[in-house]
Amino acid sequence: MENVDYEAVHDELFIMLEDHMIKELSLTLAEMNEFDISEFLGELWETDQTRMAMVFRLLSKEIAADVFANLEVEEQETIINSITDTELGDIIEDLSVDDAVDMMEELPANVVKRVMRTTDAETRALINKYLKYPENSAGSIMTAEYIDLKKYMSVREAIARIRRIGEDKETIYVCYVTSAKRHLEGVVTVKDLLLSDDDEILEDIMDTNVICARTTDDQEDVSEQFSDYDLLAIPVVDKEGCLVGIVTVDDVIDVMEQEATEDIEKMAGITPSDRPYSRTSAIEIWRNRIPWLMFLMLSATFTGMIMTHFEDALAAQVVLAAFIPMLMGTGGNSGSQASTAVIRSLSLGDVEPSDVLKVVWKELRVAFLCGVTLAVINFGKMYLVDRTLLGNAEVTLTVAAIVSLTIVFVVMFAKVVGSTLPIIAEKIGVDPAVMASPLISTITDAVSLMIYFNIARILIPSLR
Repeated sequence: MENVDYEAVHDELFIMLEDHMIKELSLTLAEMNEFDISEFLGELWETDQTRMAMVFRLLSKEIAADVFANLEVEEQETIINSITDTELGDIIEDLSVDDAVDMMEELPANVVKRVMRTTDAETRALINKYLKYPENSAGSIMTAEYIDLKKYMSVREAIARIRRIGEDKETIYVCYVTSAKRHLEGVVTVKDLLLSDDDEILEDIMDTNVICARTTDDQEDVSEQFSDYDLLAIPVVDKEGCLVGIVTVDDVIDVMEQEATEDIEKMAGITPSDRPYSRTSAIEIWRNRIPWLMFLMLSATFTGMIMTHFEDALAAQVVLAAFIPMLMGTGGNSGSQASTAVIRSLSLGDVEPSDVLKVVWKELRVAFLCGVTLAVINFGKMYLVDRTLLGNAEVTLTVAAIVSLTIVFVVMFAKVVGSTLPIIAEKIGVDPAVMASPLISTITDAVSLMIYFNIARILIPSLR
């Protein structure tokens, strides 16, 4: 298979556009993958939205809807505003329902009204039905374009039905057996059909142990089912057990990417945004970041208050101040390690809130081993490097012991806090990613100072 240099292809497309080689441009686009075309249109949108809309209109009806589905919402809005109602109606009719619903949720109200006006009554009713499902639920990402069969059909009849209606379906590999009232009764794959005799009845070959989701299930739970059971598609049923749609693996990949992005943003102290970074304005980024920055800045006041409380100790032993950044950094890093591991385990279902004691016990053992290792290395570094090589006489054995003991207790505290806060968040219904590095670092900074100065008071009588 020949590797294609898509950057070079895009450069050629731009040259054709600049030289007004419209026929050559149209022929080249017709041979490209829909995703690559949407990437090219996205690049063009950044520089010239009018020309981007013009290039889109060069696409054939067969690929226009697929390209449209891959565009960002701002690009879709540009296209919608540049084409006729008839052209818009054709695109919406060719879009899968889940893609159309995703678009409706993001577009401005006036644009949505125009889109809905151009669709037929059946499509409009279906889109409205999907829009009523809770956001980020299985119902909101499913599609109604699936193959339904009956258990009394023969294999020959089932294959004939797939050939008759399968062209516009989301997938034909997995087919669903339903009753007259649309109750889900079983599932059969094309592989099952091809390997069975033509006269065999579906009831005899279908799998009745069907993994399915409810319309109100969280989309993240649905994605976990795909991972756990290695599914290509999962049927979605309503509260009566009637099949109303399916979620396919391509939709789940989008969900996984979205959820991972949200978790990363929350763990960094950023309010999640649905828009890509390149399309987000500086003002919107400021709005997403400033709440956490303000909270963390104000919460750091406690650290200042603790240092003020122990200013006499600092004045008496100035050398103690030199090691405060290292202790606070070690505590924050230790807590972040634990919280990241636990948050990931919670998202994968590897750890449940009921496992909190097991998690704490494991992290305590890990913390003790890490703390002792760091303390030994730090003690040697302080005494051999700071005192002997650098000639800092203020770094005595007592000071080295204070700092090293503090490391052990700080690491143990930080890892316990870092492992328990995400579990507590999960228990009370808050996203565990919120309890990540920024918050844990703030807590451990304050406690690290308290541990540090109290150990110093114990080992240096003059500080009491």
